[in-house]
Amino acid sequence: MVVRRIVTNIAADTISDAHSFYGELLGLDVSMDLGWIITFGSGGTAPGQISVASEGGSGTRVPDISIEVDDADVIYRRAKLAGFEIEYELTDEPWGVRRFYVRDPFNKLLNVLSHR
Repeated sequence: MVVRRIVTNIAADTISDAHSFYGELLGLDVSMDLGWIITFGSGGTAPGQISVASEGGSGTRVPDISIEVDDADVIYRRAKLAGFEIEYELTDEPWGVRRFYVRDPFNKLLNVLSHR
C-alpha cells in the first residue's frame, strides 16, 4: 500500500472566504469545487507530510497548517495589506526558515515559511 496524498480539511459554515485567503493571498489554484467542498493546490510535486509537535518553535503554539512558499516576505506583505490577523511576526528562525503565523478566515493558525 502507498499513501498517494495527504489533504488538510477545514470545516467551515461557508466556503466563499476560502477564495480570498487560499486563492488570492497564497496564489493556490482551485483543483476541485463542488459547491460544498473546494480543494486548492499548487500544481507542485511536494509529497504530503504530517508533523506532530509539542510546540511551534520559538515559544509559539503549534500551528494547524504549515505552508512552505518560495518567498515568505511576499505573502507576509499581502496578508498585512489584506488585513489578515498576523499572530507571529515575520522572523528568521535559528533552524533556517523565515516564517510568520497568520489566521485564515476559519480561525486556523497557519505557519507560512520559506527556507533560507
